[in-house]
Amino acid sequence: MNSAKLKDITISLLQLPREDYQRIYESCLKEEVICLCCGQPVRFYLGISKSPYFYHSNQKRNETCQQQFQQDYPDKPVQVKEPELLYEEKNGFRIPKSRSVATVEKPQVMEWRQPKYIKGRTPFTLKVKTPSSIVGIPLDIEQKEAVTTIEGPLLILAGAGSGKTRVLTTRALYMIEEKKIQPTSIMLVTFTAKAAREMHERLAASSSLHVGQLNQLVIGTFHSIFYKILLHHNRDKWNGQNLLKWDWQKEVYLKNSCRELGIEEKDFPFDQAIQQIGFWKNTMKSVNDIHPADEWEQTALTLYLAYEDQKLQRGQFDFDDMLVHCYQLLKENPDILKAYQNRFQYFLIDEFQDINPIQYKLIQLLSNHTKNLCGVGDDDQTIYCFRGSEPSFILDFKQEYPDSKVIHLSSNYRSDHEIVSTANDVISKNKHRLSKSMIAQYQSEQSPVTFFPYDEEEEATMILQDMKEKIEEGAAPDEFAILYRTHTGGRAVFERFVQSSIPFTIENGQSSFYERKMVRSVLSYLRLSMNADDSTAITELIRALFLKQSVVNDVKALSILHDCSLVEALLHVNGLPNFQKSKLKKIIPRISSLKNEKPVTALTMIEKELGFTDYLKKQGNEGNTMEKGSDDLNDLKVVAKKFLTIPDFLQHINHMTVTQQALKGNKDNSGVQLMTIHRSKGLEFKYVYVLGVVDGALPHDFALESARKEKYEFLEEERRLLYVAMTRAKEHLYLSVPSYRRGRKAAPSRFIKGLLK
Repeated sequence: MNSAKLKDITISLLQLPREDYQRIYESCLKEEVICLCCGQPVRFYLGISKSPYFYHSNQKRNETCQQQFQQDYPDKPVQVKEPELLYEEKNGFRIPKSRSVATVEKPQVMEWRQPKYIKGRTPFTLKVKTPSSIVGIPLDIEQKEAVTTIEGPLLILAGAGSGKTRVLTTRALYMIEEKKIQPTSIMLVTFTAKAAREMHERLAASSSLHVGQLNQLVIGTFHSIFYKILLHHNRDKWNGQNLLKWDWQKEVYLKNSCRELGIEEKDFPFDQAIQQIGFWKNTMKSVNDIHPADEWEQTALTLYLAYEDQKLQRGQFDFDDMLVHCYQLLKENPDILKAYQNRFQYFLIDEFQDINPIQYKLIQLLSNHTKNLCGVGDDDQTIYCFRGSEPSFILDFKQEYPDSKVIHLSSNYRSDHEIVSTANDVISKNKHRLSKSMIAQYQSEQSPVTFFPYDEEEEATMILQDMKEKIEEGAAPDEFAILYRTHTGGRAVFERFVQSSIPFTIENGQSSFYERKMVRSVLSYLRLSMNADDSTAITELIRALFLKQSVVNDVKALSILHDCSLVEALLHVNGLPNFQKSKLKKIIPRISSLKNEKPVTALTMIEKELGFTDYLKKQGNEGNTMEKGSDDLNDLKVVAKKFLTIPDFLQHINHMTVTQQALKGNKDNSGVQLMTIHRSKGLEFKYVYVLGVVDGALPHDFALESARKEKYEFLEEERRLLYVAMTRAKEHLYLSVPSYRRGRKAAPSRFIKGLLK
């Protein structure tokens, strides 16, 4: 059925603006939409595989009403009667009430688009493999060569799904069991503690050696291995009690420095500063090497120097210091270096594409005497450049080690041929990469799917519906992953899962979208319109009005003295410049009226009439090139469109915030995985949905802006990100291409435009 009734108004999907689909969907969940034939509540199908329609959840009733609907409305759409109260005649024009002429826009009736199935551009040909086995582990011919090439520098280009962990594990066992190399002379470096544990477990499961012998093999992360070296040579200085483990500890030091240096700390992006300091340290940039690009970087450099000084005075260190100071220890003490070179003869480095300059220099220093350095990685999966990782260590390996051997593991055992072929096509457009293609080892009837939701809200609904259908057919929630470019990109899909019964999990530590600085600030206006004595909201409002935080206490006292609300007390604050007094007199009376507006209208009023734009310009972009305050506001407007009243909007926000806070302490990782693309690296799922494959999201606006300045390295990293996301899928890959993003028209990502033709 393409028509139903909402509050005595007939709605037809043939005439309904596409932007209203989500609101109608949620009205159906509340049983507010009824059938034209029987008058009972109907549901609204909004999925990927079929065009939208109304239906009854009861199959028998649904069949009866479907037949009746076809008889009553056989060949023409239902004529829709528009509610008269929505419009009024003025000067001969028919315009919506409560809107100015300038804002009148005819709703766009955008048709639902069929999903597009992408066929790989290369035919499927099963690669002929020479079956072989090393230490009882089956390998293909390329894997076998990688395992048995022991002496000299070796680069193993291990593409997605090529059995990288199997090769590393088998190589270590082969060296110990077949070549009789002492385990104590082998260092196997991983990037995460989880990977190190997995490697150790695989070795134990596959080896005939005694556990004690295997434990002599040094397996660990860069930080764990090199921290032990520091600890061995100076236990007092490198005592774990002196370690700054958490970012909040670093932030305390940076705030202290801000106060000492007279830097305004209010709303300063300390998280960005901490990341920048780590980047400088990991890329081995001395103070003289750093040339700040702008005022913010100059401030970050000043804080960097002060932070290092405070640590030195207190005898403390952070994780980055473990590598920097270990390098200094080895470089400045030849005897110590020689002792470790005598100890370690062979080096196996996992995720070689992700190492940064300090890690590379440490391994190079230790392996220079034997050159037995084996790096395993894939330059097409270098996605951590913001941490200092450089694909150049793989790209220039042959130049650095002219006698090196390069082996390409080209068989993909994870993904279907159509996925592999499509991913190959995407990544092949990068110019700075080693030329190669992965070859799938199986083909199914599935093809990657692109689908076309209206916006973020509809995108989330369509994905949830598609998952429900697959789960009803036997799929398990653990087989699904939803990937997004940034944490804020997962906001809508998180909210849809909260409203569903499907189990899911999100990344540990991921905060609610509504806890972001700009979102809290703009919401303070709405909260105060509902409760003028909300003490938390008044603190946020004072910040947004560029008033000193000391005004908070003044306002609380003045509220008692003048027997008025906290909002009204702002008018009684003394010592303010005339321009601020004038601004307050204009804004304060308007706040209480916001509660009578629709949420999206109220947000626009806050932005344009109550001066919030000034705060966005001043604080919204400072120091953060990736996430803008204006983006947060636009994201919030997308949510607001679903609600008709401020109380309903705020109730939704409170519920979502509390739910996400509750999930932080939940260690149960079962169910559908909601995560950023970065976090998904190394994982695999039967079903993968990639959100927002449009310009501005993937690739990110930051990369597009850099490309306009002829800096293309960020654009290439964004393409690698999409490649990583696509190659997480084993059988089913869905790429979402919304028509609107953050309320603006969006264009399909330039990375997939060629595939859509």
